[in-house]
Amino acid sequence: MHGNSVHYFHMKNITLSAEENLIEQARLVAQTRHTTLNAAFREWLEQYAAQAGGGAAVDALMRRLRHVRSSGPYTRDEMNER
Repeated sequence: MHGNSVHYFHMKNITLSAEENLIEQARLVAQTRHTTLNAAFREWLEQYAAQAGGGAAVDALMRRLRHVRSSGPYTRDEMNER
């Protein structure tokens, strides 16, 4: 038997300031994309936050690999030559 589940997401309101004409232009763009300015901002915010998370993921990987040493056939100077 399959159950129905309902997910509730708590959204927090924020206030932003921008020039009036910029807001109107953004609303028109959102309208042509069949969305709202609110939805477009939430999408942008998710992408923006993911960028920060990407850096944290790289940092975590580098910490896990800190014991690895490169012992290839080339010196650092040789690898940096073009």
